[in-house]
Amino acid sequence: MTNVLIADDHAMVRTGLRHYLEQDRAFDTIAETATGSETLDQLRRGHWDLVVLDINMPDRSGLDILRHIKAGHPNTRVLVISGFAEKQYGIMVLRSGASGYIAKDQAPEEFLRAVRTVLAGRRFVSAELSDMLVNALDEPSNQPLHSVLSQREFQIMCKLSVGRTVTEIAEELFISVKTVSTYRGRVLQKMNFTTNADLTTYALNHGLV
Repeated sequence: MTNVLIADDHAMVRTGLRHYLEQDRAFDTIAETATGSETLDQLRRGHWDLVVLDINMPDRSGLDILRHIKAGHPNTRVLVISGFAEKQYGIMVLRSGASGYIAKDQAPEEFLRAVRTVLAGRRFVSAELSDMLVNALDEPSNQPLHSVLSQREFQIMCKLSVGRTVTEIAEELFISVKTVSTYRGRVLQKMNFTTNADLTTYALNHGLV
């Protein structure tokens, strides 16, 4: 039997996903969380075979939660779901250790296929994301600027773009202010920007926030 945790801040989304999962008797426990803090608390309290994780949680980034799961719960698989299309976050979440990424506008059958694929120990990649991965190999120059960032750099870029200060980011990620400043400098250099406002404009234009 399989234990699944649904982490999404929208009650209607959680209810819908639970309904689809309950059609399959292979799932023993299905629980829900609405915030990042609740999700981390559930991870501490029990064993979860799969976390269905929204990338956009209200109190902390889904990328933060993903990094925590991969570091502290390596046997827990993560299927990231998002209102953002694959081109915004798909490749990055796979690099960060997710077992799959699916947009919320996909059909319920596709969601269930993604869940079964991930639980079988394989990575789920949609047709669109598969094409993106192939194109990234063939035409790297056509990839967005943020594709050159490391996982940590991308994580910090997203926080800077929504107005988080260096001090706030350091507290959230449990690293020093100096380290955050170093990452910020790398991000700006790699993307050929000079200010946080540039990052905000870029993130808005590319649907990252």
